[in-house]
Amino acid sequence: MKRLFIIFLFVILLAATIGLWSYSYFESLEEATVKTTSIQEYSSIPSESGVFERSQYALEYQIMPLDKDYQRNLNSYYKNRAFYGGPPTVPHPIEEGSIGGSSCLKCHENGGFVQKFEAYTPVTPHPDKLNCVQCHVRVKTQSNFVASSWTGNKGSSLDNQALLNSPPVVPHPLQLRENCLSCHAGPSAAKEIRTTHPERVNCRQCHVINDKKTKNIGTFKRATK
Repeated sequence: MKRLFIIFLFVILLAATIGLWSYSYFESLEEATVKTTSIQEYSSIPSESGVFERSQYALEYQIMPLDKDYQRNLNSYYKNRAFYGGPPTVPHPIEEGSIGGSSCLKCHENGGFVQKFEAYTPVTPHPDKLNCVQCHVRVKTQSNFVASSWTGNKGSSLDNQALLNSPPVVPHPLQLRENCLSCHAGPSAAKEIRTTHPERVNCRQCHVINDKKTKNIGTFKRATK
């Protein structure tokens, strides 16, 4: 009888041990697989994603010889805009029916020299916007406009470093202009704003944005009771 009691007690203890070990094991598994309610997908640098779109051409831009006979300058760059910051007009004739879709991108996606116009084609920084004439209007005539005293804003100054040797700030808005190498590298870039180091790719790592307009609030006066 005593032997049966000892065996029964041993079985009870063994079952309790197995039960406690199993409970502890499954509890540890639950702690290791904590479910998350939601996973938010994001890019590490979402606001700078457009900067890298033409980075595959950075080394080619670096070794590309300059064609000084046909390089553009800032005067022609600003002259082709109705106002500072405005989209450039289309300075060349366009055949009817050749607008829309990817027609413009045939020349303006990657640039290149056009013998007909004796110029390098500017590269668009936003090739995903296919309805080009929604913003870029054609220059058809100058006779429909009358003279006025209106003067547009002047272009940004090139001498805009915070310190003597600091990288210049970005003086214009970045909407539709995130792809810096489109305008600042290659033979179609205006010579004054052509980058000397396209291989560094991430322009905004050093060139910060400074397109905020400030308003003169006058002399500060403390409020009196």
